[in-house]
Amino acid sequence: MRKLIGVCGSDSTDKELSSATLKTAEEVGYYIAQRDGVLICGGKGGVMEQAAKGAKKGNGLTIGILPGAKEKANRFIDIAIATHLGYARNYILINSADAVIGIAGRWGTLNEISYSLNIGKPTILIKGSGGWMDILSDETLLKNLDVRPHIADSPKEAVDLAFKLSQ
Repeated sequence: MRKLIGVCGSDSTDKELSSATLKTAEEVGYYIAQRDGVLICGGKGGVMEQAAKGAKKGNGLTIGILPGAKEKANRFIDIAIATHLGYARNYILINSADAVIGIAGRWGTLNEISYSLNIGKPTILIKGSGGWMDILSDETLLKNLDVRPHIADSPKEAVDLAFKLSQ
């Protein structure tokens, strides 16, 4: 069975979202496709759209778990699943993924990452991507946690860890 790799991150309304972060997301999607994985994400804009775009560049398959109607999916989503659950859709996304990669992010992303860690999913944060991922990858914060995410310094390292840890 193909691996479902979840990508969580800022949507297009994040004013702190940089072109470097969007490039990181696109590279993550591309590397997932190159490993014959399936990208699963929230299906909206920003990090989710760029990751799906990268997966499509790599001839990959993309799934979007939408908070509302499937017509709201970005143009790079192959399979749009309408939940009409708002942020509660995060639980479907995380439970469906074999591993989760976090890029930048705000409160919704923090919810996804904390849930992923709580249920024991392999969780990888890309350090330097901004938002919560930079805050959560601080070693001072991590040393006191019982369950720790894995920290990656690059998109390729994050994807390699996701596949390795989800075996």
